[in-house]
Amino acid sequence: MDALEALRTRRSVRRYAPGREIPRDTLGQIVDCGRLAASARNTQPWEFVVVTDPGRLAEIAALTAHGKFIADASACVAVFCRDGDYPLEDGCAATQNILVAARAFGLGSCWVAGARKEHAPAVAALLGVPPGIGLISLVALGYPLDTPSPAKRPLAEVLHWERF
Repeated sequence: MDALEALRTRRSVRRYAPGREIPRDTLGQIVDCGRLAASARNTQPWEFVVVTDPGRLAEIAALTAHGKFIADASACVAVFCRDGDYPLEDGCAATQNILVAARAFGLGSCWVAGARKEHAPAVAALLGVPPGIGLISLVALGYPLDTPSPAKRPLAEVLHWERF
């Protein structure tokens, strides 16, 4: 699938086929796409923890208010960034790359917010993350049972030339 197709067809998927493992090489390639994201002054502050153990996925899901479906995912990529000037922006760029890469591999994904969420410190502790590195996002990954297709606002409604 080419990049434009992946961008145009990516949707948040919260229902995954049970028992289907994602190959480790595929997970590595997806995270590598996150690693290649743009970052302020090329600081590359990110760290990624890939979780595939069903018990650990359930623990992460239980910590979140809006990520209970992580328990049913094949994997979860926890995106962390070291403290700095732009950790949220940099981590969000990496997260978006992960979402698009997952789609390119035919996987479903869903972004669960991490930064400034109550569950962030507990997820970091669960995953053994040292101080000074904060959770930006959790990305559930799996083979989709269905792919939602919510309406997107038309380009003509959101594009402004020269001035708003």
